[in-house]
Amino acid sequence: MAEVLSIVLGGGKGTRLFPLTQARAKPAVPFGGKYRLVDIPISNCINANFRQIYVLTQFNSASLNLHVAQTYVFDIFSQGFVEILAAEQTFEHTSWFEGTADAIRKNFIHFRTQNPSYYLILSGDQLYRMDLKDFIRKHRESGAAITIACTTVSRGEASNLGILKVNKSSGITEFLEKPGPDRDISDYKAPPELKRDKNDKDEYLASMGIYVFNAAAMEECLSNELTDFGKEIIPQSIDKLKVNAYVFKGYWEDIGTIRSFYEANLELTTLRPRFDIYDEAMPIYTHVRALPPSKMNFSNMNQSLAAEGCIITNASISNSIVGVRTTIESGASLNGVICMGADYYELEEQKKLNEEKRVPNVGIGKGSIIKGAIIDKNACIGEGCRIGIDNLKRADGNYGHYYIVDGIIVIPKNQVLYPGTVI
Repeated sequence: MAEVLSIVLGGGKGTRLFPLTQARAKPAVPFGGKYRLVDIPISNCINANFRQIYVLTQFNSASLNLHVAQTYVFDIFSQGFVEILAAEQTFEHTSWFEGTADAIRKNFIHFRTQNPSYYLILSGDQLYRMDLKDFIRKHRESGAAITIACTTVSRGEASNLGILKVNKSSGITEFLEKPGPDRDISDYKAPPELKRDKNDKDEYLASMGIYVFNAAAMEECLSNELTDFGKEIIPQSIDKLKVNAYVFKGYWEDIGTIRSFYEANLELTTLRPRFDIYDEAMPIYTHVRALPPSKMNFSNMNQSLAAEGCIITNASISNSIVGVRTTIESGASLNGVICMGADYYELEEQKKLNEEKRVPNVGIGKGSIIKGAIIDKNACIGEGCRIGIDNLKRADGNYGHYYIVDGIIVIPKNQVLYPGTVI
C-alpha cells in the first residue's frame, strides 16, 4: 500500500487560460514545445519515488486522459500508477466538484483503498521543481498534522495569494486569503530565519497550494460540507490542528493566465532559465514520440527551442519555441512566438488537395512574419501573413479566428489563417 498518495488537482474550467483551454483541460495545455503542464507535478512525484498518483479533473478531460494513458505506464513490480479520476455521479454524490476540498472528499472511496499514511496535494498548473521527499520528511519530523508549502513574495504579489503568518518555529498561526493591495498586512511579514537567504527582499510567505496531510487529519478536515482548501479548510484547521510551513527556496510560477503562460514558456529560451529543463538529476517526463530529429535548412535560430520532428526552411527564428512536428516554410520570421506544433504530418495527397481548395497547409507559410503570439496546435498559417507586426490598435477580445488576451495574440487550435491575413 502507498505510504504517500499523491493527488494532482486538475483545476476548473481554466477560463483565464482560454482559448488554450477551449478544447482541453488546463493540465493538458502544451508547454515548452513537447510537454504538458501536468507533466510537472507528475515528474516531481516520480523523482521522489512517489508512484501512486491520481489526477482529478472534470472539464475537457479527453486529451488529458489520452496523454496520461500513453505516457505513464509503470511495470508491475513498482505497483505504481497514474490514473485520471473525473467527476462522476454516485449514490452518495450527484454534483460536480465544487472546489479543491470537495474534489478530494468525493474521491475518498478511491483513495481509501490505498490506505495511505499521507496525502500529498499538488496543483496541475504550476511550474516548479521540488524535492518532495524532503517535503514529506520535514512534515513527519515536525509532528504537524498539515504542512503547507510556501514561497516568499513581495507585497504586490501578496495581494492575490494566500498569505501565512508564521512563527520562528515554522508554525502557522494565521492564514489570509488574497488580502488585496489596500489592506495592512505588515504583521504577516515572514521571520528573517525563514527567508530564502539574507538577500531575499520579499517579505511575505504565500501558500503554493501544495499540501501534505496526515491521513487522519484529512478525514477530519473534510468531515463537513466545506469545499475549498485555501478559503475554508486551511484557515479552520489552524485553530484545531498543528499546521506547519515548508519554505520552498526554488523557482515557482503559477501558470494562471495567458500572460504568465507566455512569459514562463519564453523564459525557457534564455541563457540561464530559472526553470531548467536540462536538469538530469530531476528530469521532466512526457510522452515518448517516435519522431525524427528536427531539420534546419538554411535557417537562423537565436535563443530558441525546437522540439523533435520539426522541418524549418530558410527561416529566421528568435526568442521562440517551436513545438513538435512544426513546419516553417521559406522566408518566415518568428520573434517571441510559441508554436505548439502539430499532432500529425500532412501527406502529399492532402497538400495537393489543400492547394486545390486554396487552403494553407498545417504550419507557418512562406514569408509570414509573426511577433508576440501563441500559435496553438494544427494551426494553418498561410503565405505572407503578418501577425503582431503592423502598428495597429489592438484590444483584448475575440475576433473570430483569433483572440487577443493580456495583449498577446492567440491563434486557436486547428484555426486557418488565409494568405495575406494581417492581425
